[in-house]
Amino acid sequence: MAETELRVPASLVALWRVRDGLLTDSGVCVYSAACVGERNATYEVARYAPGFLLIGDDSGGRGFLVPADGTDSAVLASGLGDLRPAHFEVVSADLTSWIESLSPDTSR
Repeated sequence: MAETELRVPASLVALWRVRDGLLTDSGVCVYSAACVGERNATYEVARYAPGFLLIGDDSGGRGFLVPADGTDSAVLASGLGDLRPAHFEVVSADLTSWIESLSPDTSR
């Protein structure tokens, strides 16, 4: 799947409108709009996890992914060295709730 075919969830676009990315005190990073394509290319997400979009990481080798269908569906986690969807684990039922849990006030 080419990068241009990926659809970004509306809740991630909404975050980018308020702040371009997010880094929490615990090291969780939600990539900026400018970085998301580069990170997906670097980790070869289209090759190893087609249909998914890498949207962030925990600053310790674990990435956070969502389905690249534009829906506000589950946030999944995986080691960045093993992006096989069979090994993904659900960290949140939906992206909106996950973003809110990272930063109670995303307007700052």
